[in-house]
Amino acid sequence: MFRFFTQRRERPVIIESRTLPPADLTARLPARILYAPPTPRGRRAHRQRSAPQPPGSNATGTAPPKGFPPMNGSLTDTPGIAVGLYTDAASGTGCAVALALDGAVGGVDVRGASPGTRETDLLRSENTVALVSAVVLSGGSAYGLSAADGVMRFLEERGVGHRVGNHIVPIVPAAIIFDLGVGDGAVRPGADEGYAAARAATTDPEAQGSVGAGTGATVGKALGRERAMKGGLGSASLDLGDGLTLSALAVVNAVGGAHDPDTGALLAGPRGPDGAPMESAAVYADHAYGKGAERPGPQPLGNTTIGVVATNLKLTKAQANRLATVAHDGIALAVRPAHTPHDGDAMFALAAGKIDAPEEFTRLCALTPTVVARAIVSAIVHAESLHGFPSHQEIARNLPSFPRGRESSRSGAPPQDAGPSEGEGRGRGGDG
Repeated sequence: MFRFFTQRRERPVIIESRTLPPADLTARLPARILYAPPTPRGRRAHRQRSAPQPPGSNATGTAPPKGFPPMNGSLTDTPGIAVGLYTDAASGTGCAVALALDGAVGGVDVRGASPGTRETDLLRSENTVALVSAVVLSGGSAYGLSAADGVMRFLEERGVGHRVGNHIVPIVPAAIIFDLGVGDGAVRPGADEGYAAARAATTDPEAQGSVGAGTGATVGKALGRERAMKGGLGSASLDLGDGLTLSALAVVNAVGGAHDPDTGALLAGPRGPDGAPMESAAVYADHAYGKGAERPGPQPLGNTTIGVVATNLKLTKAQANRLATVAHDGIALAVRPAHTPHDGDAMFALAAGKIDAPEEFTRLCALTPTVVARAIVSAIVHAESLHGFPSHQEIARNLPSFPRGRESSRSGAPPQDAGPSEGEGRGRGGDG
């Protein structure tokens, strides 16, 4: 079922699902939570807000705006952002692209000690170019950075990018995860795969789990990759009212375990001898850690959490960089430990600039960590077992004592783990 994290009806609502909530739930919610027509009024609109109207009406009592979709818990809930996925389940890799349809002010913050990135210096606040056309998140380790070449080609063909004289130069920052130990490490996303992801981009809700750049993602590698669980790609979004949105997409490939930030429950971690996930902190605290076959330690340079936060609030470049900075607090809430010497954690920010309300920036900074953390949880609970790495779903079925993550499907039950078995796949290409 939908999970709404709110204590009072009038507060913002985090939505993790890609489908509509059940009718009995929507009947209890003010219409502004489901429909948020854009407005340039910013905080003044909040001060003038009337009492909640019955479902099916907006603040003025008329029908919801035609063609304006409800929130789906996806990055594309931010107007002006489209997402495309390329998935190669057989080889255990893929890539994702977030397209800024009208350009967006970009920011970035790299906290991990083992990053793999492209065009991040350009996003520094003091540097010249402010607008970016897309952000690429890819598997394939450093080889996967070439997926951005295909996205640049896709954008150049359509005349999208930074104009320099008679030339178009699309600005496409990128970050990668190391997934070469999953499936066929000789197969990595490249320019053609990046092009395919861009061509598949849509404003519809993106798929989640073992798709796109999350196809070969694993988590909980404090005892080595062999004892890891399946990571993935997830998203979440927040309706701030009056058309203002905040959304996030995360690819979770961390050395640390994944936790529900609201309950502290372990969702994925290094597997012990009995197959049950363990707390990474307890593993690191063991005096025997790193001294034998049972406590070998993580593989260097093989882990990271990367992602994108997006908003339709107009931001300066410095503010976009600040948003990327606080996004790392969301990683720290859901991934324990985070930002280790073995991680390459990097977060991007995209400000589509549809709403001019500078007084809203503080709220964005306050809420971004929560949205990022929920995207990480969504990645874990949607992931499917692949190439011998068990998912949260599989472990929860086989170990009744293991807490189930809060699934965001309509039924409330985790989806069946229909992931391909080792050696099988869904084929290459497509939109995931």
